Amino acid sequence: MTYETILVERRGRVGLVTLNRPQALNALNHQLMSEVMDALEAFDRDDAVGAMVITGNEKAFAAGADIKEMAGKSAREMQEADHVAVFGRIRAVGKPVIAAVSGWALGGGCEIAMSCDMIVASESAKFGQPEITIGVIPGAGGTQRLPRAVGKALAMEMILNNRTLSAQEALQYGLVNRVVPVTDYLDEALKLAEEIASRAPLAVRAAKKMINASYESSLTDGLAQERHAFYRLFDTEDQKEGMKAFVEKRQPNWTGK
Repeated sequence: MTYETILVERRGRVGLVTLNRPQALNALNHQLMSEVMDALEAFDRDDAVGAMVITGNEKAFAAGADIKEMAGKSAREMQEADHVAVFGRIRAVGKPVIAAVSGWALGGGCEIAMSCDMIVASESAKFGQPEITIGVIPGAGGTQRLPRAVGKALAMEMILNNRTLSAQEALQYGLVNRVVPVTDYLDEALKLAEEIASRAPLAVRAAKKMINASYESSLTDGLAQERHAFYRLFDTEDQKEGMKAFVEKRQPNWTGK
């Protein structure tokens, strides 16, 4: 498929999606987000892909939503167009998605990164939700995911008063997994994705689903779901192979079955 606002390639068992509107600091318009989701969902269906990475460029992961696209809209027009809904589709991707972030990750850019399962940041990365400065609030998960990542007090300051986090602050408060030099951030994200892609595919998907469920259910419900998913994996070929390989002291050969 041909895309206009993103670049798509495979690196081994990793699907790579690069936001490609550099003239607009990768501002997120509806076309770009639709293309991102089409690419992620295609990788999710591809058995040759075990994990995915979303990235931008060194200057900007994504500097926010495309304000020009929204500025003149009414509430009814925004609801009917429902451009924000496309962000929610990231949550439904079954395979792990890693954000490789350098430079600005603001507004919708920060929300995309938080929608991913892990974040590898360069030393120049900056995270923020500046929507308050243009008279609105985050609309693609920022008010919900940010407090879960950094805590209520800091999320309040970021969303109500436009505080921006440096890469090291983001690491300190648990928003990102690691911080590496600008020259290495994409390679580090790809390496992490390749390592995960080498694991048992069904178990990886089940683990991701259960971890995400822990944010959306009570502990009792989450534990019940976890047990169910755990027992179901004992009907898979990968479970038999993994445990047999452990006993035989060799590397397992995963088939995703």
